[in-house]
Amino acid sequence: MTPAELHQDAIVIDGLIIAKWNRELFEDMRKGGLTAANCTVSVWEGFQATVDNIVATNALLAESSDLVRPVHTTADITRAKEEGKTGIIYGFQNAHAFEDQIGYVEIFKRLGVGIVQMCYNTQNLVGTGCYERDGGLSGFGREIVAEMNRVGIMCDLSHVGEKTSTEVIEASEKPVCYSHCLPSGLKDHPRNKSDEELKFIADNGGFVGVTMFTPFLRAGIDATVDDYVEAIEYVMNIVGEDAIGIGTDFTQGQDHDFFEWLTHDKGYARRLTRFGKIINPEGIRTIGEFGNLTEALLRRGFSEHQVRKIMGENWVRVLKDVWGA
Repeated sequence: MTPAELHQDAIVIDGLIIAKWNRELFEDMRKGGLTAANCTVSVWEGFQATVDNIVATNALLAESSDLVRPVHTTADITRAKEEGKTGIIYGFQNAHAFEDQIGYVEIFKRLGVGIVQMCYNTQNLVGTGCYERDGGLSGFGREIVAEMNRVGIMCDLSHVGEKTSTEVIEASEKPVCYSHCLPSGLKDHPRNKSDEELKFIADNGGFVGVTMFTPFLRAGIDATVDDYVEAIEYVMNIVGEDAIGIGTDFTQGQDHDFFEWLTHDKGYARRLTRFGKIINPEGIRTIGEFGNLTEALLRRGFSEHQVRKIMGENWVRVLKDVWGA
């Protein structure tokens, strides 16, 4: 089987995309052979604004139903593959949309939300992000984790502080994830995870999606798809071949104002970080080039069986553990 044939045959899941949603993007997802993706519909927004985002995205999915379909269960991922479409999983990068209402967790689950990051870079009612002093998981946060477990929403810890992350991993009865992260063993950065953090989440039944966001890669903006594969191999050597997947953090189509909104607390307050130039690794600049990742993994020496796991099979298994279907 050639790399292109393997890519076409495999389940391909991206654990985090925060691109600009439009039909052009969905067409590129099909070009890249993407079976499903966790697509961000909330970062700094509260309850009402997040509901509005979901309403707008629902309409967009309906208009492009020849290309995409909503995903509520792992069976929907299988259907997307059979139909030649891309399944869209709704995800949050912050628990801020839950506000102070436990009951909102189930409401969002019913609206199709399958993955929620506990904090985005800073403090919220649940815990602390990775860009400030970490106070750990709050009492309210423990209730949120328990409710997410009950209704079947996966806890994501990608932008979460180390102490809060540890306490979520310990509190959760279901697998949790870093949907999109890189190892600090290759580059020291507040957003990257230490070998110890990676091992801890895997040892506790969790999952790691490896991102290709170049500010966090060792080669920075000069990175290629092979540098991305280096990071995948590094992480796999720590967590094993069953606890690893892809979470690109594609920001395709987003403009300068969007990144300014992302990098300020709550979207408007103090500056948290500067990304500098935003450019994806050479060879996988766009979602349409996703097939090059499969080829690069094979070129690195990964087996076909390992590539299938990394590209999507592992995500399906862990999502079924959390969602229950």
